[in-house]
Amino acid sequence: MKIIIDAMGGDLGPLEMVKGSIDAVKDLGINIILVGNEDIIKNELIKYTFPEEKVEILNANDIITNDEDPSLAIRRKKDSSMVVGSKALADGLGDGFISAGSTGALLASGIFIVKRISGIHRSPLSVLYPTLKGFSLLLDAGANVDCKPEYLYQFALMGSIYMEKVMGKNKPTIGLLNIGTEKGKGNILSKDTYALLEESQLNFIGNIEGRDLPAGVADVIVTDGFAGNIALKLTEGMAISIFSLLKEELMKNTRTKLGAALLKPELKKMKNRMDYREYGGAPLLGIKRPVVKAHGSSDAYAIKNGIKQLVKFVENDVIKVIEDNIHIENNND
Repeated sequence: MKIIIDAMGGDLGPLEMVKGSIDAVKDLGINIILVGNEDIIKNELIKYTFPEEKVEILNANDIITNDEDPSLAIRRKKDSSMVVGSKALADGLGDGFISAGSTGALLASGIFIVKRISGIHRSPLSVLYPTLKGFSLLLDAGANVDCKPEYLYQFALMGSIYMEKVMGKNKPTIGLLNIGTEKGKGNILSKDTYALLEESQLNFIGNIEGRDLPAGVADVIVTDGFAGNIALKLTEGMAISIFSLLKEELMKNTRTKLGAALLKPELKKMKNRMDYREYGGAPLLGIKRPVVKAHGSSDAYAIKNGIKQLVKFVENDVIKVIEDNIHIENNND
């Protein structure tokens, strides 16, 4: 298996991207293509010992930044690591692509360069959401702010397939994010989507509220990108605030500091359960080839885990399963 990696993407750049990639080569035994400035990548590679036959470099001299218009950037910056990597994936030079660069540019590259699966209306950004039970898959997390019921139905279908094939969930439960659990709740989009999901063969459990998300009530959380992004960002902000308040209280005096020292192992475990680095990235579903968006601030550990998730994405032939299911749905219409 060969994984294509945007070595220039992310806040920490080639330093962490290359290290995480080499760690993945050693741990997973995969081949990789590092895309970016060849000289910079080579200067990073000399720091490590690795099987050289498993590592290739694909030169790209430009970078797409987060403040650029995504659609314009992928058209104008043909020599950027994002565009070169996406074209390499589309041309079959590798089995999957991972980048910690601009989310918008990666989505645009996926849609316009790698292309959507035939029959898929929209490609959602899917995020593994930490819960008391492990992880749920939240989609859409921000790619499509205006949706139709059929879009959300396809999100649910793709999310269910991903959670079963990659995350090992048998018959994943589907919850529709809403303002109440009753069937008749919500706006027109929610009500019409509820009807589609209720009639489907998916394991739909009905509406779920925002407070249900951290409890892991559903394996797959379905919503439009507007509400999904708000839910995700609110959760991130609350997690940061809670840990900050906890640290403030535990550092108040000698007695609380002693208690903090005793609780340190358990607090670390709790933090790890909510750490995005443990799963490494967000799959872009509905694209013809496997693509994973790593967090912008990913370090080497996060990149290695993102590559590991991408490898499972490829190994379990998720794209083919989605294509087959969409083909069946279209024939039934």
